[in-house]
Amino acid sequence: MSIRYPSPLRPGDRVAVTSPSSGVAPDMQERLKVAIRAVEARGYEVVVGACMDGSGHLSAPAAERAAELTAMLTDPAIKAVVPPWGGETAIDLLPLLDWAGLRAAEPTWLVGFSDMSTVLTPLTLLTGRATVHGNNLMDTPYRVPEGLLSWLDLVTLPTGSRVAQTSPGRYRASGWADYRTSPEVDEYPLDGIGGWTRLDDDGDVEVEGRLIGGCIETLCNVAGTPYGDVSAFARAEAPEGLLVYVEAAGDDAFTIWRNLHGMRLAGFFDAANAVLVGRTSARDTSSLTQQQAVLDALGPLGVPIIADVECGHVPPYLPLVNGARARVMHSTQCQELIQILD
Repeated sequence: MSIRYPSPLRPGDRVAVTSPSSGVAPDMQERLKVAIRAVEARGYEVVVGACMDGSGHLSAPAAERAAELTAMLTDPAIKAVVPPWGGETAIDLLPLLDWAGLRAAEPTWLVGFSDMSTVLTPLTLLTGRATVHGNNLMDTPYRVPEGLLSWLDLVTLPTGSRVAQTSPGRYRASGWADYRTSPEVDEYPLDGIGGWTRLDDDGDVEVEGRLIGGCIETLCNVAGTPYGDVSAFARAEAPEGLLVYVEAAGDDAFTIWRNLHGMRLAGFFDAANAVLVGRTSARDTSSLTQQQAVLDALGPLGVPIIADVECGHVPPYLPLVNGARARVMHSTQCQELIQILD
């Protein structure tokens, strides 16, 4: 197995929308339309699947969600698949997906983050398909700050491309847009100032490896299983080592501490040359902060740990290609991540 990059999207290509986890409620339909128009504005045809019900926590029964996602990812007429957002329960798809069919088919871009990590990361680990950990469909209309890209930019790149992103040094420190009252919103109030932070040391960092990772709260449940065997992936695809990225969605510092300890014991970080940690607004506790939790759990790895990267639930978004070769540079003058699609 080697990393397989989907064909770059071109105007006229078809992008499919499905909800492998949570669907879209009636009062969010206007935002969905706005998001679809943002993709169509790039020249793509958008098709919406049947698994989109937002009346509960699931868009459809597991078998139906798995069948629709598999069908979209193996349909040669569909060039990219993106969910409206994440959710809570994508893990129930894993034993139901047609893994043999996914391995045999030409790769299609799969995009998303949060609960989508539960599918994105195993898809790369088990089939060698590159996937994009990036903003979901509902976030797509937002303007991208200087230095960053949208997932819509990454999926246009041919194999062999080299692309750099830098921290904008600004982030959303408070509040969330209400899509019910403001479905057209397309600009973040980036009211926080700050870049990346090295947790384990204060020296400069320049390190390479293949990218893999995602949301802590979801991936902790597959680490060490056949769907989350990062060590096997590293042996097969990344003898040079990995750049592992993780991010906390909302669990408190003690929960993240336990989850990261468990992931480390399961071998998730064994081949890491460095760990990138997404900026989070998740709660500290009275005796343990989120960054202390990360350092306690992952400090024993003895590799650079860089926090406050724009790859989590705090906007803006720095999309990452699972499986891509990458170099991260961090110093007082430079906060840059370069991805090479080879």
